[in-house]
Amino acid sequence: MTSEKLFLPHTVGSYTTENHIVMPPMTRSRAEAGNVPTELMAEYYRQRASAGLIITEGTQISQQGQGYAWTPGIYSSEQIAGWRKVTEAVHEKDGLIFAQLWHVGRVSHTSFQPNGEAPVSSSPLVAEGVKVYVAPEGKGPESKAGKMVQHSKPRALTIPEIQDIIDDFAQAALNAQKAGFDGVEILGAYGYLINQFLDSQVNNRTDRYGGSLHNRLRFLREVTEAVVAILGRNKVGIRLDPLTSLNGSKDDHPKETYLAVIEMLEEIGIAYVHIAEADSDSYEVPPMPASFRESMREAFSGTIICTGLYDKEKAQHALKNNWADMIGFGRPFIANPDLPYRLRYDLPLAEADPDTFYGGGAKGYTDYPTISKVNSKMEA
Repeated sequence: MTSEKLFLPHTVGSYTTENHIVMPPMTRSRAEAGNVPTELMAEYYRQRASAGLIITEGTQISQQGQGYAWTPGIYSSEQIAGWRKVTEAVHEKDGLIFAQLWHVGRVSHTSFQPNGEAPVSSSPLVAEGVKVYVAPEGKGPESKAGKMVQHSKPRALTIPEIQDIIDDFAQAALNAQKAGFDGVEILGAYGYLINQFLDSQVNNRTDRYGGSLHNRLRFLREVTEAVVAILGRNKVGIRLDPLTSLNGSKDDHPKETYLAVIEMLEEIGIAYVHIAEADSDSYEVPPMPASFRESMREAFSGTIICTGLYDKEKAQHALKNNWADMIGFGRPFIANPDLPYRLRYDLPLAEADPDTFYGGGAKGYTDYPTISKVNSKMEA
């Protein structure tokens, strides 16, 4: 029975999932003008509704929070209506879907910002070599006209502006509720705004949001408490990447910092913590020690999700050792909409086409067949 735990129900927050398999957030850059989710996006998520839990691609909470072309938002009435099509499509297939709430902070470009202003961050520090995906004005995702450019120099947020962003997170949670989402995940990983407050080498503030570890945790605490006040503890998760240093975000003592983060989240009492490990062979990320996994488990009583280069065998090993309660499979879900079925019955997995990851239309997005359709074609 233990070896099949991956395919048994699991309780996370207010919900019981069909299995222990998560479709984690993956940026696909398919939103239309106004950063509005589309019918094509609704079909994409509907196809993958057999995951125990779907967490959407990063969804910016404001125009200021955007850092890449054609990513969806959740701050306008049109965006809420677009997301409602997505949630309805997933719920028609009895799926469970959370929205990932995203503010990129400094990992942006003046072309995305209101009035062409500088991006914002905890501090006015540039991460050299950190690039963002921009597109010419008026070009949609089908054009694939985007290109990677160095992020623009940020400016430091004032304390009143920090409160405005906390309010934006709370409003985004309310908007997600209006759009029919089952809950939200706050993005505190990958070097985006929350990391820019948490991580010591990115935060050089001297006020109550910088300096000591207690102060650097303050922004995440206040964001989380604001979102929980809207949705309740059982409908909120947070994604963290304790040992990565993506987008130039580094901490001098990551294990100490992130255990403190997890202890704080335990105190608040959220539904889950989602740990992002290396999700590409190109990332130079140290393996997560078993001792650190065990420390996280001791510190947090809710659901722990782990994502990063997992296959069925590695997933079952993590579940058996109680390092995780659910496992995220990222890129395999791109090319295998019926991934839980294929994993359960040890069926072959299709390979995703990297050229279609970002931007474009249905190709490499909604045209990957299920295994039953593959077999039908072979028999024909």
